[in-house]
Amino acid sequence: METAASSAAELRTPKAEVLAIGSELTSGQCLDTNSPWLSRKLAEIGISVRWHTTVGDDLNDNLQAFRIASERADLVVSTGGLGPTLDDLTRDVLAKVANVPLELHEPSLSAIERMFAQRGRVMPEANRVQAYCPRGGIMLPNEHGTAPGIWLETPKTVFVALPGPPREMQPMWEHEVVPRLRQRFGPTGVTIHRRINTFGWGESQVEEKVRDLTRRGHVPEVGITAHEAVVSLRITARGSNTEEAWKQIEPIEKVIRERLGTIVFGVDEEDLHDVVARMLHDRRMTIATAESLTGGLVAQMLSRVPGVSDNLRGGVVAYTNEVKRDWLGVPQELLDRYGAVSSQVAEAMAVGCRTRFGTDLAVSTTGLAGPGGGTPEKPVGLVYAAVAWEGGVRSSSFLWGTERTQIQGRAARMALNLARLYLASQLP
Repeated sequence: METAASSAAELRTPKAEVLAIGSELTSGQCLDTNSPWLSRKLAEIGISVRWHTTVGDDLNDNLQAFRIASERADLVVSTGGLGPTLDDLTRDVLAKVANVPLELHEPSLSAIERMFAQRGRVMPEANRVQAYCPRGGIMLPNEHGTAPGIWLETPKTVFVALPGPPREMQPMWEHEVVPRLRQRFGPTGVTIHRRINTFGWGESQVEEKVRDLTRRGHVPEVGITAHEAVVSLRITARGSNTEEAWKQIEPIEKVIRERLGTIVFGVDEEDLHDVVARMLHDRRMTIATAESLTGGLVAQMLSRVPGVSDNLRGGVVAYTNEVKRDWLGVPQELLDRYGAVSSQVAEAMAVGCRTRFGTDLAVSTTGLAGPGGGTPEKPVGLVYAAVAWEGGVRSSSFLWGTERTQIQGRAARMALNLARLYLASQLP
């Protein structure tokens, strides 16, 4: 009897490599966002990305990178290096790898000239080079810039060269490249990724609960990653169609949710602020924030969500004891007896904030973000967060690392998680 896994295994699975080109990437001045985007898009059409390579603007380095890629991949997709300047080398590299000359493509030259004319300018002579294509290649029109893309096939490898700017690269990919890939490689199935996001346990603690699912060779594949105290389980399923792939994911997601319970807060790109904002909206409730070490980060994270103005009333950055006392009504006795970094003060901040703003909920943060100021009793990384509601308040504490921004980010998520648990009526 044929199963989804066996059917998926019979599909052709071309191997792909993504090359990101530019010294601004290798020097760390810019972040490569194209490669992750392309990997996700390739997965959607069933093509597996096996390698990511980043290379600077050096001819020999580019030649080596493209040649290595062509030896191990069926498809090589590059971004960058198609501009008009001397350090834009992709055209020359492709011609050398394929051992063919560059030839002027007159329709592309006319398109570039028209684009400059539409802007009221005459095309500089330097831009003429962008209309050259390796013999046998296909120029891919660029509706949003001057650099055409290039599709070039060799006996072993398909090369696709795309411009670097995402606003040019992404439409070209959707309109010009995907149809050609489907025609060239035929049915490749689909690959679907599902991410289950958790907060509250460490990576090893989560893995203990799902170790049988993360073993090598499990179908569908389940992996685990951690970032900013959010531990995510990634389910990757491959099938001949979307429905078949989802049939692999659904029972595994159910098992994960059953085993991990309330620490699961969302899926895919959802972060805690997205979930809290949605829950507040659904319940028609309001929230305010009182922040010490996070300096307004909790409010800033919530404010990223469109429409949250119906629920987020405001916040106070209560960085000093005076502000905690005078604005939030934290009793001086608590500050003197327990110190600003304490559960008692965190709870008093949340209660005072809720009263001050007249909201349904309020969250607070206090702690030691460092690098100085720690003591043996209260080391750097010790944080407290609290949530207050009508008639109640609850706090939580944790000791996280020593890097300032990391501590702040994790403390903000801890406060949001307390709000989430209350809204779900799941506070212990």
